[in-house]
Amino acid sequence: MMDSKDGKLIRCEVCHGDKPLDQVLPMELIRENIIRAIRQEHPDLAESGFICLSDINRYRAQYIQSIMEDQKGMLSEPEKDVIEAVEAREFISQDTAKKYEQTLSLGDRLADKLADFGGSWRFLGIFSLILICWIVVNSLFLVKSPFDPYPYIFLNLILSCLAAIQAPVIMMSQNRQEERDRIRAIHDYQVNLKAEVEIRALNEKLDRLIRHQWQKLLEIQQIQTDLMEENIKGGK
Repeated sequence: MMDSKDGKLIRCEVCHGDKPLDQVLPMELIRENIIRAIRQEHPDLAESGFICLSDINRYRAQYIQSIMEDQKGMLSEPEKDVIEAVEAREFISQDTAKKYEQTLSLGDRLADKLADFGGSWRFLGIFSLILICWIVVNSLFLVKSPFDPYPYIFLNLILSCLAAIQAPVIMMSQNRQEERDRIRAIHDYQVNLKAEVEIRALNEKLDRLIRHQWQKLLEIQQIQTDLMEENIKGGK
C-alpha cells in the first residue's frame, strides 16, 4: 500500500498495479470458487491482499461462463454478449425498436407504410367510396355506353390486381414485425439473464460480508471475554 496526492493506492495481487481504494476489493470478500480460479494462474496469491475490479470482473465472467456451459452446453451469441457485458461492467439494455429502425431499407419502410395504410379505416372508407362511385357511374349515368358494364369485369380485374399486390406487402410487414419481436425477445432474455447474474453475485457478496463481519464480532467478543477473565483473576 502506498500514498498519493489523491489518497491511498493499494497494490492489486493479480496485475500488481497500484489502484485507488474504490477500485479494489479485499480477497476475504471474494467467493471461494473465484479465488480458486485465480490461484490456478497466481499460486502465490496472498489471502489478505486486494484485487482490482477489472481483474475480478474478468475472473467473474470466466466463472459465470463455466457455470453456464456446464448447465447449457455451448453458449449462444446473446449469452456471450451478456458475459462480455458483465466483464466490461457495461449496460446491456438498449432501445431495440430504434436499433431495428436503423437497419430498415427504403423498400422496407415503404412496405410498412403501405401495410399500415391498407389496414386502416381511412383506406376502407376511400376504397368503399371508389367502389360505390364506380358502380353508380356505370349503372346509372352511363347506361347506354358504360366503360365497365355489369358485372363489372374491369373492376374485378382491378380488385384482383390490388389483392395480389397488397398480400405480399402485408406479408413483408408481418415478417418484419416477427423479426422485431424476435429481437425484442432476445434482448429481454439478455437483460433478465444479466440481472439474474448480478443479483446472485450481490447476494453471495452480502452473505460473505455478513459472515466476515460475524467472525470479526466473535473475535472481538472473545477478546473482551479474555480481558474480563484477566481482570477477575487480577482482582483476586
